[in-house]
Amino acid sequence: MKGLGELERSIMDILWAENAPLTAREVGRMIEDRDLAPTTVMTVLDRLSRKGFLTRTRDGRAWRYQPAASRDAYVAELMLEALEMTGDRDAALTRFAQAVSGSEAEILRKALTELEEE
Repeated sequence: MKGLGELERSIMDILWAENAPLTAREVGRMIEDRDLAPTTVMTVLDRLSRKGFLTRTRDGRAWRYQPAASRDAYVAELMLEALEMTGDRDAALTRFAQAVSGSEAEILRKALTELEEE
């Protein structure tokens, strides 16, 4: 899984925030900071679909798009990819653990405890 470009990330942010699949036209209306051609939005949505970030279903003549996975799953995958890039996973994990806040460390402890209990 690769990182997203700026426009791809903006579109994914919109789709992650919605509870329902959206058409390209609906997504285009929700992009506030840019005046994009509808074909540009359709192209990016199609590209995200081919990359596996989105699923799409036909709705008349239009496609409706929704995220294939949650934002949390995407970020977790990015973190795992970053971890694989290091030559020393133990050192990277240790440094990460030292950098998180106390409440974040507690969340990690709870998650690890739940995994051990399974």
